[in-house]
Amino acid sequence: MPKQDTRRCEWARSGLMIRYHDTEWGVPVHDDRMLFEPLVLQGFQAGLSWETILKKRKNFRKTFGNFNADKIASYTEKDVKRLLADEGIIRNKLKIEAAVNNAQRFLEVQKEFGSFDKYIWQFVGYRAIKNSFSSLSELPAQTTESGVMSEDLRKRGFRFAGPTICYAMMQAVGMANDHLVHCFRHNKI
Repeated sequence: MPKQDTRRCEWARSGLMIRYHDTEWGVPVHDDRMLFEPLVLQGFQAGLSWETILKKRKNFRKTFGNFNADKIASYTEKDVKRLLADEGIIRNKLKIEAAVNNAQRFLEVQKEFGSFDKYIWQFVGYRAIKNSFSSLSELPAQTTESGVMSEDLRKRGFRFAGPTICYAMMQAVGMANDHLVHCFRHNKI
């Protein structure tokens, strides 16, 4: 863990958010399971804070079989009811059903492209975008790339995959490095 006086992005204030910021956010991810997790969690985050999702992430991992897309794709209405009763996750029927649907679409993309990684990184030309923002107010909610990604995901049947959700995922998995220029992580990623 970095020294306490290390400058970081201002949104990382609580211990949980600092750990996420310092170890995960913006780090390029190329493992399909590790790409599937933020795809699902960003959908659940819609309308909520990311900290709320992080607080429940351990439960999400347990409930969703460590984000095994094969397992989630086979969930039935009985599984959806079980998830709706689970207080450890966000109990929203549309979001739960979207997670099951998105697992099915995820597997289709894997089959078509050989991996989800190969598919998703094409939207940034297989290279992370390194931005140079000085303040949080400069960070966009969506970009041209996230709009194109969203359009393609939705065309393939993905749900909760709007351009803002897509951009949040891009930031989370290192497709876009949006650490502020004064942040110690900006040049390390």
